[in-house]
Amino acid sequence: MRLRREPPPLRSVQVIARKAITPHLVSLTLGGPELDGLDPGLPAASVRLLVPQDGELVLPTWNGNEFLLPDGTRPALRTLTPRRFRADPPELDVEVVLHGDGPLSTWVETVEPGAVAAVSGTGRGYTVDPSAEHHLLAGDETALPAISVLLETLPPTARVAVLLEVARPDARFELPPHPFATVAWHDLPPSAPPGAALEAAVTTAGIDPAARVWVAGEAAGVQRVRKHLFDERGLARSQCTVRGYWKHGRAGSDALD
Repeated sequence: MRLRREPPPLRSVQVIARKAITPHLVSLTLGGPELDGLDPGLPAASVRLLVPQDGELVLPTWNGNEFLLPDGTRPALRTLTPRRFRADPPELDVEVVLHGDGPLSTWVETVEPGAVAAVSGTGRGYTVDPSAEHHLLAGDETALPAISVLLETLPPTARVAVLLEVARPDARFELPPHPFATVAWHDLPPSAPPGAALEAAVTTAGIDPAARVWVAGEAAGVQRVRKHLFDERGLARSQCTVRGYWKHGRAGSDALD
């Protein structure tokens, strides 16, 4: 078995508040003394959220490759973007896309303040190039929290193009303002595979040759975008960050909800 670096330990938290941003996106505020000292990480970083199964929160053990519960099964761990972190008192905001009957979506749909969970983090984030004059941010609904963070982080003088794929019109909402950002929403046709609208938007966009590009969404879809950026646009890999946040048809422990 190939050993992997052990993630940061899980910290017990409670739900402080729940707020619906759209019918498909919910903001949770998590708090508790064990959040004290949490590293907020770079912009668009990640945290793992563990939610109860069958009404009980059981902390898993790291086996050198993955977290496992005492019975050998995988826990209901999902990876999310830390939207905001406040140190006093320690509170963490995350945003969750509701998409069916997955463990996290099911829990978030009915969760109330006081409910328990656990958080591990933070994981890798995005290093902003302060000298870049042009940025392209592109993603599907799972990338909306990270793109919101980046809009709040990028230099106010930079030109920012934002391309977003949504599966339904009511998934749209007002993103954080940026003085020189343009936002284009693209509806995914009902019969199209995830990522199709995003791919079409990126391949037809005007992209400055020196732009910094950040893309995230369904793994197969962003792989096609990556190929376009490198093979057809000729952009350098150092200019681009392309991340698969989830895989169509598979609910994995590392999938972003």
